Amino acid sequence: MNSRFLIMMLLFICACKEIPSEKGEIKIYFCPEDNCEQAIINTINNDSEVLCAFYDLNLKNLTSSLKKARAEVLIFKENFEGYGIPINSKGLMHNKFCIINAEKIITGSFNPTFNGNYLNNNNLLIIKSKNLAKNYLAEIKELRKGMQKKTSEKNILLNDKLVENYFCPEDNCKKEVLKKLRYAKKSVYFMTFSFTDKEIAKLLVEKNQKINIVGIMERKRTNMKYNVFHYLNNSGVEVMQDNNPGTMHHKAFIIDEEIVITGSYNPTKNGNEKNDENILIIHDSNIAKIYLEEFYKIKNY
Repeated sequence: MNSRFLIMMLLFICACKEIPSEKGEIKIYFCPEDNCEQAIINTINNDSEVLCAFYDLNLKNLTSSLKKARAEVLIFKENFEGYGIPINSKGLMHNKFCIINAEKIITGSFNPTFNGNYLNNNNLLIIKSKNLAKNYLAEIKELRKGMQKKTSEKNILLNDKLVENYFCPEDNCKKEVLKKLRYAKKSVYFMTFSFTDKEIAKLLVEKNQKINIVGIMERKRTNMKYNVFHYLNNSGVEVMQDNNPGTMHHKAFIIDEEIVITGSYNPTKNGNEKNDENILIIHDSNIAKIYLEEFYKIKNY
């Protein structure tokens, strides 16, 4: 099922409610080759209205820029170091996002830390979209109040390309990942820091009988309890350990070279049911090509 057909199907189903559509821009950075900290600093200026939710933060220059912008920064309480507002969570407040002037979002797998910027493999997206910004602003309000509410506008059209947006646990990110994987017709490439969800793993084993499935997983976690690395390998799926001496921290699926799933969500039980997380599902072959290049770069380390 290609992206165009999915868009047409959604338009048909939602005929009673038009999918929000707008022109915008998606910029993608891959740390450590790209300086993700500087990309965020360049997006922030002293006149910006900046709101962020970070699992962790210890980059001095970025912290200084956030202070100058008088940003509101929510930080997971266990990583709070004196700057920002400590936030409780049922599990982890694992987000890594910002909203700039209610018209841009910053998201991805990137924790703004020294390791995150200089050692670990991460992806960072800076997206100009007022519709996505509304969703992330709503999530900020929920995090402040310690509440959860399903996302009201899960589907938007950005430059005529479908973008889906979900927040865990309220939107059941796992269900949306499974849905996209079930529709895969040609290939699935994935890069995962932590992968323990057996249902997703079983679906990949099943799909591997008919299509090309290839994965890269963080080496230091492959022998941990519940990790599915050995299950996938023993079941015939081509999956390998990464060779980055730091950490391969991506959480991304590339489906049929047309769809990218990315964000803060690791395919784990806690990632879906306990942690505060966010994902984007981007139906754009050009974006998929960029992520596939990152996949092969890491594969060939």
